[in-house]
Formats: sequence, C-alpha cells, structure tokens
Amino acid sequence: MSMTILHSAQAQNSQQDFLDAHNQARAEVGVGPLMWDDTVASYARNYADQRRADCQLMHSQNNPYGENIAGGGGPGYDLTAVGAVDLWVGEKGDYDHNSNTCAPGKVCGHYTQVVWRNSVRLGCARVQCNNGAWFVTCNYDPPGNYDGQSPY
Repeated sequence: MSMTILHSAQAQNSQQDFLDAHNQARAEVGVGPLMWDDTVASYARNYADQRRADCQLMHSQNNPYGENIAGGGGPGYDLTAVGAVDLWVGEKGDYDHNSNTCAPGKVCGHYTQVVWRNSVRLGCARVQCNNGAWFVTCNYDPPGNYDGQSPY
C-alpha cells in the first residue's frame, strides 16, 4: 500500500512552524525557547508587505528588533518558513562557539540571531512577491548579535 502525503499551502508556513524550527535549533545548544509575539509579528508582516513589490533582500531601517531575512523562488520553488529558518540555521557549521567567530569568508550572523540567548519573542512573515519569488523575515526581541558577546 502506498501512501501519498498532501501538502497544503499552509504546510511548513504557520506560526508554530516558525517557532518549532527556531526552538529546535535553540534546544540543540541549550537555549530556552522563543515565544510568538503579535507585536513583533506585526512589524515583520508590515515590512514583508513593503518588500512584496521588489522582493529585494534588504533589511528594514530603524528596526528595534533583531532581523533575519531570506528570499528566493521561482517556477516550482516555494521558499517555506521552515526552509528559510533552515537556511539560517545552516550557518551553524561555520560558527565556532569556543572562539565566538565565523569561518573566514563565511556568514554566521543569521544563525547566531536564531540562537541568541537573550531573545525571547519572535515574529515572522512570509509573502509571495509580485515576481513570484518569496520573501521571509523574522524579527527577534530583544535583538542579538552584539559585538564581543557570545550568543549562548
């Protein structure tokens, strides 16, 4: 007997999916879970809506929160919420916790924001842009990634 798994449009894109993907990465390094915050999520949604027209991977300005962004897509490619968080967490292999440094030529700041111990509130949004690509943003309160400070 074969089993077919059907994926709805909401699969891997709910609030809980964003939270679970973040909190799994945080648990792996002994950091407490994030909680969903509607105010932070409203900020994320507002900014994602602004990017809908151009889908540019640029950070928001005068942002009181930490922020991770991801984008991509095209015909047959759907950047999910979980997929975006997986991209950020994928930087873990380039991060050296003992020296609190990133491998030369690599980026680790998305990962360190995901696992930043002092961040406790999360709000994310995902929109399909006018060109068919996807824009995903997550905001973190309080923000992280302070120079010289270890995320955990």
